[in-house]
Amino acid sequence: MKQHDKERLKYGLLLSPLAIIAFLVLIVPIISIVLGSLKEDGSSTYSLYNYMYILGSKFYKQSFTNSIKISLISSILGIVISFQLAYSISKLNNRIKDVVLLYSNMMSNFSGLPLAFALIVILGTNGAITLILQKIGISEFNIYTQAGLILAYTYFQIPLGTLLLYPALDALNESWKEACSLLGGTKKDFWLRIGLPILKSSIIGTTIILFTNAIGAYATVFGIMTSNYNVIPIRIGALISGDVILKPNMASALAIMLIIIISVVFFVNEKFIQRRKY
Repeated sequence: MKQHDKERLKYGLLLSPLAIIAFLVLIVPIISIVLGSLKEDGSSTYSLYNYMYILGSKFYKQSFTNSIKISLISSILGIVISFQLAYSISKLNNRIKDVVLLYSNMMSNFSGLPLAFALIVILGTNGAITLILQKIGISEFNIYTQAGLILAYTYFQIPLGTLLLYPALDALNESWKEACSLLGGTKKDFWLRIGLPILKSSIIGTTIILFTNAIGAYATVFGIMTSNYNVIPIRIGALISGDVILKPNMASALAIMLIIIISVVFFVNEKFIQRRKY
């Protein structure tokens, strides 16, 4: 056996524990979910009953509509705000830049139940900001609505979007702006004809990641709304650990349909990036 082959075999054996863990943690659960989704709850025969029931149910259609709507709006808001923040960070000196990026990295993990609790304390019925707004005559905003959920989702989208966009914005060459200016171009011309076309793949890719990050979020919406708002993760959780009816196979079908939506979004993104390369 050649030395090169021995090296490959050695590194392959070192990676085998990771491959086993990935198989047990990722592949086996997905296979189990797929097989479970093809069985009606209480039956051992395989069929498409769960999928047909979901597609014909207005209740489950609403859950998909709400999830996609909230994820899409929060992703668009998140990418717009993140773009401005990432661009501003790229203009800071290195010391301040490191501090801000460290803070953004920490805040990107501030989601789920801690975020829900913080928003309830600040913007809940008796929240600090809510009481201040009521004193000045503003009482329309309610955290326990779709608008409140969009606010919560956007909050945890912004730090993640900032971290993902920053490297691309930091790589923009200042000489391109100078060249554009020497040729008579304005800042608007630079961004429309040079900056945004170069950053287009990064912006779209980051938006896709924010969308998938939002559509699968469970703890934040559960912490704010419990089971009172109809989104896919809440429906899956209710079918697995609800107080009334447990339908794990129906939950598996919902999970597979959620995976399909995310896969389609990623597939479209990859095709778009490949087309831009050529």
